[in-house]
Amino acid sequence: MYKVLLVDDERIIVEGISLTVDWQAYSTELIGTARNGIEALSFIETHMPDIVISDIKMPGMNGLQLVEKVYEQYPHIAFILLSGFSEFDYARTAMQFGVKHYLLKPCNENAITQALTEVIEELEKHHSQETFMQNIQKELSKVLPHAKEQFLKELVTNKTYGQREWDDYGRLFRLSLENGNVQLLLFQIEGEYEFEHLFAVKNIAQDVLGNEVVLLSTTIGKHVLLLIKATEEAEPLFRKLQQIKQTFTSYYKLDTTVAVSGSGQIVEARKMYRETLECLNYQFYLGEGSIITKKDIEQEDDGSPKPFIYDEEPLCMHVKSGDWDFVKAELGHYFSLIAESRMDTYLSKSYVIPLYISIVRQSNPERINDYLQKIASFDQLSTLRSIEQFVTENAERICMDNYQSHTKKHSFIIHKMIEVIEEQIANPELSLNWVASEILYMNADYLGKLFKKETGEKFSNYVVRLRMERAIEEIEKTGDVKVFELAEKLGFGDNPQYFSQVFKKYTGFTPSEYMRSP
Repeated sequence: MYKVLLVDDERIIVEGISLTVDWQAYSTELIGTARNGIEALSFIETHMPDIVISDIKMPGMNGLQLVEKVYEQYPHIAFILLSGFSEFDYARTAMQFGVKHYLLKPCNENAITQALTEVIEELEKHHSQETFMQNIQKELSKVLPHAKEQFLKELVTNKTYGQREWDDYGRLFRLSLENGNVQLLLFQIEGEYEFEHLFAVKNIAQDVLGNEVVLLSTTIGKHVLLLIKATEEAEPLFRKLQQIKQTFTSYYKLDTTVAVSGSGQIVEARKMYRETLECLNYQFYLGEGSIITKKDIEQEDDGSPKPFIYDEEPLCMHVKSGDWDFVKAELGHYFSLIAESRMDTYLSKSYVIPLYISIVRQSNPERINDYLQKIASFDQLSTLRSIEQFVTENAERICMDNYQSHTKKHSFIIHKMIEVIEEQIANPELSLNWVASEILYMNADYLGKLFKKETGEKFSNYVVRLRMERAIEEIEKTGDVKVFELAEKLGFGDNPQYFSQVFKKYTGFTPSEYMRSP
């Protein structure tokens, strides 16, 4: 039902129209009357009618003044004006404010209902148009984000897109650069992720950077791409990128790598996009979760490829010996050289895999095949850091295995040497050279170093100490023993004087003095 207000200073006119018109028949309802424009304006502000039927000639505020006031605030309200005058000026003034229906008094029921019918048709038509536009806008609001995303994809991948396309679509999307520069941000999620994670990164980035900075955003494959207004200072942007990464990680426990292009005109968008993709390639060296710019990947280049040369023999020798401290430091040095070379991913792997194989060859023969089968893992390693970790972990296992093996072997040799000393304690020929050449058939220098490393004593000192301890035991056990007998029994042969000198140096007493001491 359309609400109608009737305004006229003549009561008979008001009552006549009120009672004459069958309001319900025309889907209308008379909700009130007013005697002049002032009362009518107050009523309109409170009850908001759809149609006002008003006389023109009224005291205080006439009909034309009422139309003007209402049109300023409520242009959707329709008017039907009544007047006893036929001057054209009244009609012309009313038409300036959208009034199309102007009736001369006295007017009959048919004239009023005809005008009322036409006004209602116009209101319904206007309402229908408004509803149509609202539906169109609603549908556009659904489509527009997708259109923006598709436009950004075309802008960075389609060779035919340039300034003209930006101008056209910029007007459509209400985007303005004001002759400013732009940048591209390319996000890559690390590890296994769901498609919804890409939208999460996009939404977080838009929230952190703000709509005044982010012009367009989209997803391309496994990446999130943002077109932003270029900033003069890099540090504030990098702080916000760190905030984006931290927020995403806190919610989804996944890290992101970000490539940042240089700034430039919008027509350079394709070049910037290729730049961000190139930056992501250097994630191999800089590691997952980095923020990578063109400066990070620039390097001095004289145009000629530089060969990568590395002598792996010292490294392999220390792997074989189980010297993990040396191997760990050397692997760190090796991968630093690889990183500095800035070779592409596949070429870098072509150097690392042979080194890994050389390291594996130093392992226990029974385990070599197990380590070689792990070479397939190189395909899944996407960064130099992950490759270094893989090689280092396996090298450490091999080193530790070799160290344990050598330790067992060394322990057996030392145990055998101590057994020989115990058995040959009375032999004047007992010496390191004698044991090496006559018993173990090994290098005397190597045995001497091995013996000292395991026992903490030189071989000769160990033998002398053991002989003196045995001498003390013998003296304390018998109480009275001949010095020459002790000398002969403990490997000093027929030189008791030398035995006494050694004994005194060891105990502070001669054997005779030690026997007499309480």
